[in-house]
Amino acid sequence: MGTDDELGLLRFFEPEEAIRSLLVIESVRYLPALRKRFPDAALAAVVSDRDAAKAPETEGLGVEWTVLDYREEVLPFPRHSFDVVLSERMLENVANPQDIAAGIGTFIKDTGYLLTSFENIRYWRVLRELMDGHYYAIVRRRYAKPEFERLLYASFYKDIFFSPVRGSGTGEETEPFIAAGFENRLNDLDTEIWLVKAMRSSSGVALLKAAYTPEARKKLATLLRRVEYGIDLPENVGALWALVDEEGFTAEYIARFTESVVVHRDELRSALAEYSPKERQAFLDEVWERSQQTGTE
Repeated sequence: MGTDDELGLLRFFEPEEAIRSLLVIESVRYLPALRKRFPDAALAAVVSDRDAAKAPETEGLGVEWTVLDYREEVLPFPRHSFDVVLSERMLENVANPQDIAAGIGTFIKDTGYLLTSFENIRYWRVLRELMDGHYYAIVRRRYAKPEFERLLYASFYKDIFFSPVRGSGTGEETEPFIAAGFENRLNDLDTEIWLVKAMRSSSGVALLKAAYTPEARKKLATLLRRVEYGIDLPENVGALWALVDEEGFTAEYIARFTESVVVHRDELRSALAEYSPKERQAFLDEVWERSQQTGTE
């Protein structure tokens, strides 16, 4: 069983994060630590080797096992099933990494994310091997950080975060490469592995989606757009306030939500001012004030 130091992708979890469902692809060594950290979460694992599902350290963890090759077969889960999908170096041994990354993403909730990693092609040891005329990654891909980031953006992930795993060495190994003109931003040349967190929604949007149910958010978006475009204003403004009371939407949430879904904010503001009861004016004032603070006006 690996320690937390060895299980580098664990560093991306927040201390009080509410994770209800996780999928691990091939990286079964993470399962004991994940069960310890999230004792009540639904935990699923996909492995291509049936024997991996029989590892002694995974017994009694309550894992739902699936045996298949994720590179060749579609995963047998409903869309948006998991808060987190974790798979080390998932895109190094695939024919079409964008297809795999995008396909895996369909199983992640809108508020969820992918945890993965890749070997850095700009690591000093790799560069030294190339100088000596060798390239040992015959059947797998190595990536540079900017290309991996572009790959994930093209695969419909929104916010992407990187964390380095430094290789062995004294720090002097990179000096000849820097002298030769190699860039070394964020000590990239010293980084053997990049750990990656790729979110399905941007951080702000993910917080909006996590705060209330999808049904409540859908109703709120529909009513705001109807008011924005002047549709049956007395009826829809009344329905909007009833929803605010029912769901407990805060002024800050409404301000951030309008940033996400409303195009014509001046029209929305005018319609709400005209058709809302006077007792709602203080709430509306707070919405517009918070809109200015978040840059939505």
